[in-house]
Amino acid sequence: MRASIIPTALLCLALVPASTKAGPFSFSTGDPNGLIATASRPDTANGFEIESADDFALTSATRITSATFTGLLASNTPLSDIGQVRVEIYRVFPLDSDVGRTSGPPTFSTPNVPTRVNSPSDVEIPEAARDTNPATGPPTLSLSTSILSASFTANNSVQPGGIHPQPGQTTGGDGAVTGEEVQFTTTFTTPIDLPAGHFFFVPQVELTGGGAFLWLSAPRPIAAPGTPFPAGFNDLQSWTRDGTIEPDWLRIGTDIVGGTPAPTFNATFSLTGAVVPEPSSVALLSSGAFALLAAAGLRRKRRP
Repeated sequence: MRASIIPTALLCLALVPASTKAGPFSFSTGDPNGLIATASRPDTANGFEIESADDFALTSATRITSATFTGLLASNTPLSDIGQVRVEIYRVFPLDSDVGRTSGPPTFSTPNVPTRVNSPSDVEIPEAARDTNPATGPPTLSLSTSILSASFTANNSVQPGGIHPQPGQTTGGDGAVTGEEVQFTTTFTTPIDLPAGHFFFVPQVELTGGGAFLWLSAPRPIAAPGTPFPAGFNDLQSWTRDGTIEPDWLRIGTDIVGGTPAPTFNATFSLTGAVVPEPSSVALLSSGAFALLAAAGLRRKRRP
């Protein structure tokens, strides 16, 4: 969801000294494993908003310059049908979230979902959103695409209309789906600066000819050629939501697919950038600034 625009004076930018040597940063969840594909698209005239999210962790302040993600388009969909592409970053609940609307510990449930523990936060980090077609101003990401396979099958899916509040959240999924396997490469015209911490990555793709982009799953736990999570961080499962449960989220495996034991999934993406160098400092949003941004953004965006 898009948070409201925050006046510059409220950003509370802080100079954060780097604690590690300068160097490249990269992270990857590895290759698609064909277990599930989940819808994720912005709110446009071609469809209501759906968000699918998977996590990554940073041990140092980092500047992210590009990202890739891989998903399915319906067979024979021309790449020219790709419209708006948006990338969002969320922190982990309870940050940037209204905890008072939940049941509290230990489950932090709501009328919509069984738990919010380890979910993305209620709202995105506004300053970390990048878009080929932002509401104001020029594009903040450039895009290239490539077809990896003309026919790729995912054994299960969560498609538009497949997300339901509890008690009907466990549907088993929407079944197998076959389509074109497409890799999206996004370059951020303004890099995304993040402090050390735990975050969720959300890519969204509009298809102007109808249908939905379905983000492909990756192995969990991460396997080669993926990047293991750093010590001190757990690799969380992927989550999803649409307007029927927003600002809450459901676990794709545990809540929607279900079963005993329920499967858990990662999603296929990679990030590239650089660790903030020393001895110089880079202007980054402090935790206090993030809190102010979240407080100002804790409201649903106005839908057309």
